[in-house]
Amino acid sequence: MARQDWEVVIGLEVHCQLATKTKIFSGANTAYGAPPNTQADAVTLGMPGVLPVLNGAALEMAIKFGLSVDAQIARRCVFARKHYFYPDLPKGYQISQYELPIVEHGKLDIEVDGVTKRIGITRAHMEEDAGKSLHENFVGETGIDLNRAGTPLIEIVSEPDIRSADEAVAYLKKIHQIVVYLGVCDGNMQEGSFRCDANVSVRRKGAEKFGTRTETKNINSFRYVHAAIEFEIERQIEVIEGGGKIIQETRLYNPGTGETRSMRVKEDANDYRYFPDPDLLPVIVTDEEIERIRATLPELPEAKRDRFVAQYGLPVYDATVLTGEGPLADYYETVVKDSGADAKLCANWIITDLLGGLNKAGQGIAGSTITATMMAGLMKRIADNTLSGKMAKDVFEAMFEGEGDADTIIDKKGLKQITDDGAILAVIRQVMDANPGQLAQYREGKDKLFGFFVGQVMKVSQGKANPDAVNRLLKTALAGE
Repeated sequence: MARQDWEVVIGLEVHCQLATKTKIFSGANTAYGAPPNTQADAVTLGMPGVLPVLNGAALEMAIKFGLSVDAQIARRCVFARKHYFYPDLPKGYQISQYELPIVEHGKLDIEVDGVTKRIGITRAHMEEDAGKSLHENFVGETGIDLNRAGTPLIEIVSEPDIRSADEAVAYLKKIHQIVVYLGVCDGNMQEGSFRCDANVSVRRKGAEKFGTRTETKNINSFRYVHAAIEFEIERQIEVIEGGGKIIQETRLYNPGTGETRSMRVKEDANDYRYFPDPDLLPVIVTDEEIERIRATLPELPEAKRDRFVAQYGLPVYDATVLTGEGPLADYYETVVKDSGADAKLCANWIITDLLGGLNKAGQGIAGSTITATMMAGLMKRIADNTLSGKMAKDVFEAMFEGEGDADTIIDKKGLKQITDDGAILAVIRQVMDANPGQLAQYREGKDKLFGFFVGQVMKVSQGKANPDAVNRLLKTALAGE
């Protein structure tokens, strides 16, 4: 039976670390990169007699996310204890939310191959993260770092609406874009701030009942998510077609081999023995608080994209690229505003030249040596005809190499464009006098030599002559008029 005879069912659980300065239930620092176990206080360690106190900033961030995906915000939510034993979980339970989460019933539209699809968001609940097991530098042993234990998360659980690895990645990227736009998560996947578990099952096409799912844990790259899901799809189909059965289990993805492997049998909710945490009161959220938080929401990516199309007359593709990241969108708007240049011209330079250069250098917009003000300066000099297209490219390259702003480089390199008709005509006459044979052939009807004369004029003027003026004046001069 071929792959096309099977239907894939995928649900994602996205773990998004909230960008608070302190942990969800204590005042311990959450900064990444501190020496192991230097940010683990008594609450983190689960010492007897300590009591957790909810971080209000984490609650507000969770509500912001819920509002951004048009979800219901619970007026009353409850924290529960989720019991399991793991070395990096000192208390023996994780404080999470179960029956009454803060966010439920949201939705998100994704686009794959030009088709828009709506993915349901079942819930987004708040919880504390566990610590981290360390294996490097511990031969035959495991080290434990509790710095991460107690950092605030929202776990965003999708409906099983996703039908391919491409859709899964599109959904994950959209969630990532939203939480970074909102400023509730730094989105750093390498540091584990944004990661996901992929629940994958297959069923024969036409079947109503879901197949047995596996859960691949803690995938921290869009590329790995795609690869892990594709591997699981092929593996599950092969097992079933070979007469075997899929086991409900937790698996791990190995980026080195591109394979998933079994980690442990997957627990059901009953195995966790959830019950309301007696140390934490139910959280009550009023309508006034929700509306206050709603008023702080920034313009979200889709709305910004649509505004760029309407306000700046950009194609949808350009607007989508420029609104992909909040800082990039701000950069573009600053360039347009400060330069007064054509909005499409600015978009072309930022998308093609700036982003192309940054991608090649492995940098983001935040690391660009060309600030928005500097780019606006370059756009001004293109718009006022100080620079030709080629000269502007040279100035851009020099700016990218850190040689200063556009005006500094223009003065330093003597790159002002020649726009004076008299000066350009003088160069044209010089070129005609130097090439009498080609001039005679052109006047006898060999029109293709026009390009030769354009090239000679640009060469003699060292590329500084305005191309439009050269073309206009050269036609008249060559004709002998």
